Amino acid sequence: MDFATLKAFKPSEYEGAADGYRAMGDSAERAKDAVDNRIAAGIRHQLEGATATAALGQLKQLARNLHYLQTECGLASTALNGFAFDIEAAKRKLKAAIEDAHAANCTVTSDGSVSYPAGGDKVDGKVPEGGTVEGSPGPWDPSSAAVRRQSINIHPNPNYGKALGFADRIADALQEATEADAKWAPKLRKLRADDDLTVSAADWVDAQKDTGGVREGAEHYLDGIKAPPKGGDPEDNAEWWKHLSADEREAYISLHPASIGAMNGLPAVVRDEANRTVLAETRGQYEMKLNAIPKEPSPQFVPIGARGDMTYNQEWLDWHDKYSERKEYLEEKLKGMRAIQDRFDRTGENGLPEAYLLGFDPDGEGNGRIILANGNPDTADHTGIYIPGTKTDISTIGEDSGDTPSDLKRSENLWNESRRLAPGQKISTITWLDYDAPDNILLEATNDRYAEKGAPILHDFLEGNRKAHQYASGDTGHTTVIGHSYGSTLIGDSAKTASWNETPIPADDVLVAGSPGMQANHAADLGIDPKHMWAMGGGGSDFIVRHGGEGSGLGDNWIIPTDPEFGGNIMTSDAGDHGAFWDAEGGQASLSLKNQSRVVVGRYGDVTLDSKAHW
Repeated sequence: MDFATLKAFKPSEYEGAADGYRAMGDSAERAKDAVDNRIAAGIRHQLEGATATAALGQLKQLARNLHYLQTECGLASTALNGFAFDIEAAKRKLKAAIEDAHAANCTVTSDGSVSYPAGGDKVDGKVPEGGTVEGSPGPWDPSSAAVRRQSINIHPNPNYGKALGFADRIADALQEATEADAKWAPKLRKLRADDDLTVSAADWVDAQKDTGGVREGAEHYLDGIKAPPKGGDPEDNAEWWKHLSADEREAYISLHPASIGAMNGLPAVVRDEANRTVLAETRGQYEMKLNAIPKEPSPQFVPIGARGDMTYNQEWLDWHDKYSERKEYLEEKLKGMRAIQDRFDRTGENGLPEAYLLGFDPDGEGNGRIILANGNPDTADHTGIYIPGTKTDISTIGEDSGDTPSDLKRSENLWNESRRLAPGQKISTITWLDYDAPDNILLEATNDRYAEKGAPILHDFLEGNRKAHQYASGDTGHTTVIGHSYGSTLIGDSAKTASWNETPIPADDVLVAGSPGMQANHAADLGIDPKHMWAMGGGGSDFIVRHGGEGSGLGDNWIIPTDPEFGGNIMTSDAGDHGAFWDAEGGQASLSLKNQSRVVVGRYGDVTLDSKAHW
């Protein structure tokens, strides 16, 4: 970049363009939300048939396009601000050099060279004449630096050295601006979508690459923004976010969506926006990887010998050894991603509220990480947080098992019944899978190490949920944390973690279903008020889970929450087996589901209790 261009450069013009792209991205976000949560939701709630199905398909594609536009506009805005920031830094250096030169009675010419006046001791009766010098950007090699020092030292006019210093500073500023221009120009050119109207998996993979490029380029720009608190608790995170400008928030969401999406204490709408981008980009990446795997050879078996015996087809064996494990892995992860998208696509169905993706990582915590809310927990009067148990992972979290609803559907059923019990109040229910759940009952679910590792993660989320609600609504709302099976053990360890710090678990009520033990003999040992401790059990396989593991160590001295000695409220239940606590056949809630919902909305007096309980 030459002297005249840098001198005339106006960062405000690029910052204005960045504001324009941010405004366009915000408009795309509002349009997407309108399509997803009002238009499409209204169709699902009121219409059915082929025409409605076709319309929903088109609206789904439109929402995807708008989401892509929102993401790319966010990147463009951040890139333009990053470019303006880098050039502005060079411009400040140029301006300072020019001002210093003028203060020293030097003149900066139109090409950036510096003229200096006559000065110094007379030589042969004459004052050494002035002149003009051109600068050279550093750094210099040792020999060049030595030559420059020598020329300054032997020059009879002391203004020569001053002018050369100013000229070098100008050259440095021009070099810095040239490097910034060369860095940002290709990155900005890459922020272009295909010329079609379909956002494909390849487009999202390209967006992910764009993010990496802009993030690399915006390193200095981000350095100028207050960084997130290292190891910050939810309150630290919330305070940090609160004091960022709109541009600064856009930069972090655009360039670090995974980090922002995982940050407890931030608003649910912010985490959802960031995590939806991570989901879309990850899904595109996994779909492309899956599509790149060659088709499985057929047949699997081929005849051998005269008698027609069969053996493996060698071509199939080679494919199986090389690709089958990878193919299964990608398919399982994509199954979980589709389950999340399916929940998004069912907003409005039977009154189902907008979903918020509060956490997503296909490989996080071993089995994958999904935190999905029905309704906004930051503004809810009542929030129920459901913690699933053994065998839960990203591939199965959205799968019903026969008549048993999936973990995501359980949270939906809980929302539906809670809403029915508290008309006019705002309800949010959350499926929380952010820990490595045991993969099997006998070998892993009898060990506390999974709960011990997950306990501080759950505690931090609960604290973040309270802090985000407090910032949004001015109070903490009413929160019930619900643990199923091994999920209850995790809650127990989390409550112990809190009580050791002389604080209660960040929830108003604790409810467990099918608990094999909470690592304590009594609710009070966990710092839980027995009046707000709730437990239920069921028959069949649930009885085996709760009592068959005695000696496993999950319940000290084998006192489990459905034992009167544990303390708390023992709820009546009609669950016939270990997974039936959230059944709602034909939309009719089971007694187990009704009792849970009564706790969630604070209708304690309506909960049916069984004081004799132990089953």
